[in-house]
Amino acid sequence: MSILKLKPGFKDYLWGGHRLVEEFGKEFDGKVLAESWELSCYPDTPSTIANGVHAGKTLRQYIEEEGKGVLGVNCERFEDFPILIKLIDAREDLSIQVHPDNEYALKNEGQYGKTEMWYVVDAGKDAFLYFGFRKKISREEFAERIEKDTLLEVLEAVPVKRGDAFFIEPGTIHAIGKDILLAEVQQNSNVTYRVYDYGRAGADGKKRELHIGKALDVTKRGPADRKRDFYPHVADCDYFTVDKLHLDGDVMEEMQGCVSRASFMSVLILEGSGTIYNTSGDGKEKLEFRKGDSLFLPAGSGSYRIEGVCEGLITTIREKRGSSFE
Repeated sequence: MSILKLKPGFKDYLWGGHRLVEEFGKEFDGKVLAESWELSCYPDTPSTIANGVHAGKTLRQYIEEEGKGVLGVNCERFEDFPILIKLIDAREDLSIQVHPDNEYALKNEGQYGKTEMWYVVDAGKDAFLYFGFRKKISREEFAERIEKDTLLEVLEAVPVKRGDAFFIEPGTIHAIGKDILLAEVQQNSNVTYRVYDYGRAGADGKKRELHIGKALDVTKRGPADRKRDFYPHVADCDYFTVDKLHLDGDVMEEMQGCVSRASFMSVLILEGSGTIYNTSGDGKEKLEFRKGDSLFLPAGSGSYRIEGVCEGLITTIREKRGSSFE
């Protein structure tokens, strides 16, 4: 079996909604589902294989049993599984936060930093998110505004619509606004420094912890780059490459490609349905998919074909080229 269907792990953060259950078919019986971790090797929120001879195993167990070769040559440079992919349903505003780079995170947290990207799946008419500052400010002003609850006055509020994408480098202050549903592809790290949280309390009734000192250390206190172009990709960096899957059943009826030994391939279906075929060998392997499904094709799977009317994101790992924000 070279086409694995994954079941996600779930997070019920207080700002979440219920759209991932109602619209994406997630099997979750809680009142609030904020995030589904669609491609995850995190111990407490793993993806689980749902089909074939490996059904019931976590993705990490599968990799340990089959060997790291299933991740591909381009993943050999990583100590652990390199990425984490989520669907996020923000019924309310998320906290204002920032992520450190690798150097700072390794020194202070014992794990890697976080580079990530957002792809807006759906957004309300007046939805917006925060992305960087409106102007350059000093460290002193940043600290004072946090203390006096005036930080939002200097953040860049960006209106969003379906199909918008944001590449978020370490040090970029950001927050998802309410009434936004998006897909997130990120480094496999959970290091987040919360700067401002609207004074909300968590499930325990206590205000959630802020990380002001560390945020002051790592935040780039100026406008973020909205014009960065990754064409022909949606996003591309040393940690992940994200491409758009779009089949309209008319002009684009199918997509063909090859999963080489260089990298595994993740396919996250955001709309529609269809069928994916492994066309290597006897060509008999196929799997039907629908909106909300997460598929994993191990490195070396060979040729594939995707048919249907659907939209999604395809994520792979390329060779390391180096970048200014590592």
